[in-house]
Amino acid sequence: MKIYPILLLGLHQALQEALFTDAYADKVLEKTFKANKKWGSKDRAFIAESFYDIIRWKTKLEFYMNEEINPQNVYKLMATYLLLTYNSLPPFGEFKNIDTEFLKNRFSLPIENPAIKHAVPQWLYTKVAEAYPNQVDEIFEALNEQAEVYLRINTLKTSKENTINALLKEDIEAKSVANYPNAIMLTHRKNVFRTQAFQNGWFEVQDLSSQLVASALAVKEGMRVIDTCAGAGGKTLHLASLMKNKGQIIALDIHEWKLKELKRRAKRAGAHNIETRVIESSKTIKRLYNGADAILIDAPCSGLGVLKRNPDAKWKLNTDFIERVKKEQAEILNKYSKIVKENGTLVYATCSILPEENELQVQDFLAKNNNFKLENEQIILPNKTGNDGFYIAKLNRIS
Repeated sequence: MKIYPILLLGLHQALQEALFTDAYADKVLEKTFKANKKWGSKDRAFIAESFYDIIRWKTKLEFYMNEEINPQNVYKLMATYLLLTYNSLPPFGEFKNIDTEFLKNRFSLPIENPAIKHAVPQWLYTKVAEAYPNQVDEIFEALNEQAEVYLRINTLKTSKENTINALLKEDIEAKSVANYPNAIMLTHRKNVFRTQAFQNGWFEVQDLSSQLVASALAVKEGMRVIDTCAGAGGKTLHLASLMKNKGQIIALDIHEWKLKELKRRAKRAGAHNIETRVIESSKTIKRLYNGADAILIDAPCSGLGVLKRNPDAKWKLNTDFIERVKKEQAEILNKYSKIVKENGTLVYATCSILPEENELQVQDFLAKNNNFKLENEQIILPNKTGNDGFYIAKLNRIS
């Protein structure tokens, strides 16, 4: 395709914001598209792919540039990526001083440091290598792949077959996924949010690993279930569909704006058994003690299992954050576990691959709380499944 200057200007602006501010990459891209509504589908595809690839491979591109990026050399970063990808540069004024021969010569250099090869911070490569010494390279290879697009069918409104047929009428091809009763996968990446099926509340975009979380709770119609870290409600909505709108789901979160988004999504999905509550203080939790048949703790975490979807996260994380989130996870497990009734069920889940956030966190909790026992746990590694990395532990409260 022809790469126009206006696209390169837009890409440059988006990268500046994503790389040098605290803004999330997906929000930056969304804002970029809204500001450039005249771009066609091919233009948007080029921007999205280039944007995420450059962020994903940042340190590898720096190696080829032979310098670290800063706000003044982002065009050189872009040129390095475009030259590596297309073997030539478009005639663009900002590229006129790029030494293409220098870069092409560096493309043939071996990269000996595995952290640079996989484009992750050195501390992160070391930490994952300590946890999975025989799989570390496979894990990061998987996390650097482009994520597939999976949809979870909202069984409150429709079926797999109906959704696949409806999408096909809008030139979007999807297929059923084996062993996942409510999942379909797009055969080609398309914007599904503009489809009538999405507007009708027939599906949500949700990775296969994430779809396993609500299912692990094994909810039944008529239960009282509490989603303690509901956020914008992806898993809450899944619980509502599994419960067929019967019983009660209380969705908790510390952020009111996320719960407002959950209400909007629930209305579209036709999920009527959800009540939202903002966690304003510890009293909000204490009022619920011994009051739920089942609770879900989709805990705050490092998000290392979903780097293929959020590659900018690896450049924003640090070891201090990991320590803070581990402490928060332990506090949440300790406090929120008291919500479960005797003989009730608790599912603790993260989208991390670090044992210290996952199985070690649960082991520590069980050592301090002998009124719970572990029924089962799933350690989902991206190199084994091709999907997001997740951890899911199902615990039972005993007398």
